[in-house]
Amino acid sequence: MTEDLLHFIWKYQKLSGSSLKTTSRDSVIIHNQGQHNLDLAGPDFFNAQITIEDQKWAGTVEIHVKSSDWYAHNHQDDDNYSNVILHVVWEHDVEVFNKFNQVIPTLELQDYISKKVIEDYKNLKDNLKEWIPCGRLLNSIDDFTWTNWLERLFFERLEAKSKVIEKLLVQTENNWELVCFAMIAKSFGGNINGENFLNVAMNVPIKEFQKMENAWVLEALLLGQAGLLEGEGEGLFYEGMKREYHFLVHKYKLQRPVDVKMNFFKLRPPNFPTIRISQLANLYSQHSNLFQVLVKSPSSEYIQNILRAKTSDFWDTHYTFHKESPKRLKILTKSFVHLLIINAILPLRFVYEKHRGTFNEETFLDFYLKLDQEKNTIINRFKKMGKTARNALESQAIIQLNNSYCKNKRCLECNVGCKLMGV
Repeated sequence: MTEDLLHFIWKYQKLSGSSLKTTSRDSVIIHNQGQHNLDLAGPDFFNAQITIEDQKWAGTVEIHVKSSDWYAHNHQDDDNYSNVILHVVWEHDVEVFNKFNQVIPTLELQDYISKKVIEDYKNLKDNLKEWIPCGRLLNSIDDFTWTNWLERLFFERLEAKSKVIEKLLVQTENNWELVCFAMIAKSFGGNINGENFLNVAMNVPIKEFQKMENAWVLEALLLGQAGLLEGEGEGLFYEGMKREYHFLVHKYKLQRPVDVKMNFFKLRPPNFPTIRISQLANLYSQHSNLFQVLVKSPSSEYIQNILRAKTSDFWDTHYTFHKESPKRLKILTKSFVHLLIINAILPLRFVYEKHRGTFNEETFLDFYLKLDQEKNTIINRFKKMGKTARNALESQAIIQLNNSYCKNKRCLECNVGCKLMGV
């Protein structure tokens, strides 16, 4: 028996038998099982309403596998647990007292749980070694349940991204242009260099940066702040960039972020930080007030046209400063632009419209519905299990499902797992 299963059973009242009794043989009537507390601190369920032997109580419910877990977790000394009206356990092995030395009524669940609930859970648990436990059963989930769950997951992921933006707004004293630059830069850095790019962006004087319409100057500033112009280099382009950066350092009294160390390892050459920085500089040389342009853009197609930036000419024949490569125009691909919109532009727009009170859910969701689904291992694996993402909204939701629920085996908090458990 596990505590998460007991939480599930209590939350959905998957109890058998009509007459519940405490370990002291007092009758128990559950009017409201309470609200599940998903935070780490405090009792498991708040605002429960329960009648115990003709006395109606309102308060919290705590759940454990064994009664003695109460003491193992030191709840007897915690004020947060002084309002527990019922202790729900699988096995009652010791009497439990609160901080006022009063006995807490205990409901032992062993005799009130049907075999089917245990068997359904065992079917999930037996597959924990699979990529996801419900993988073999996923295709049995009806479209209505799946679609509604995806929409909730989408907003859950969007809210998580919003917290990052809100934090940056606090750090920058609501400088939307700088936060926009930081979020776009983070996306340019990808999974490997995202935090490095974010740190570079946050250490750029944004007002002066916006006035630099020359892509050469912008590129020199970003390459220098990224630590890519240190040491001895080769060629006129490198030396010119280095001289320009030193001039900017002196002019604006810049300090390079010490915690930035760009990674090239395990990256495909088109994703090298040198290439991405040049494309980022080129983008801002064309649109200095990019934030205002993006939040007022009428469609995803319009945004895509704005974001199709390329590198400076030097990078047509280079991926690094030191080695020449066959000539190739390095312009942002359609799939990369889609990721920029999904991971940076639309979350930023979401937060901005929420702040202004102009958020329209239908109009906002239309941006995602008109973007192609992402292509990655997670989306491909779910497709093989019979659940195909049809657009960016659904692919974002599936990524959230995998990363937040499947990876952490949170099956009993997932609508798919609950459906398979008969809820």
